[in-house]
Amino acid sequence: MADFLGVKQVECHKKYLGLPTFVGCCKKDLFAFVKNKVWNKLKGWNGSIFSMVGKEVLLKVVVQAVPTYAMSCFNLCKRLIKDLHRLIADFWWGSKGGKSKMHWSKWNEMCLGKDRGGFVFRDLGCFNQALLAKQGWRLVKNPDSLVGRVLTSCYFPSRSFLTTKKGLYPSFI
Repeated sequence: MADFLGVKQVECHKKYLGLPTFVGCCKKDLFAFVKNKVWNKLKGWNGSIFSMVGKEVLLKVVVQAVPTYAMSCFNLCKRLIKDLHRLIADFWWGSKGGKSKMHWSKWNEMCLGKDRGGFVFRDLGCFNQALLAKQGWRLVKNPDSLVGRVLTSCYFPSRSFLTTKKGLYPSFI
């Protein structure tokens, strides 16, 4: 069929739509591209020329949006999320060139609402869980959709989504 259509046949796709097709035990190395994308965005900006409001907008709109697609499909490891939080906090407080400046607030406090003294930055760990819960909600509400049927047959053929437990190798798709 590939010869007839004149396309090249590939044995194994390492990535599809920018995400890895196979996820093993070591997710930190596999999703390092997310951290690299964030780092490349931040090092391309000179933080000293922005006001605090400008930095806030850049971080919330651009940087915190970079890992959203990967987080909607996979549960990123806590170390990677902590590294992303550190990169964002370093840029916010003005660290550059490997020289770290004093962080005057903890990350958890920076994620609080403005009425509670925070900066309303997104906690990426909670956001990751919320995006995955949204996928679970779609499975519960639309079990006859294509993705619902595929995931049901692969991961929980004899149970419902809500009663199944985490398997040994939960991230193959």
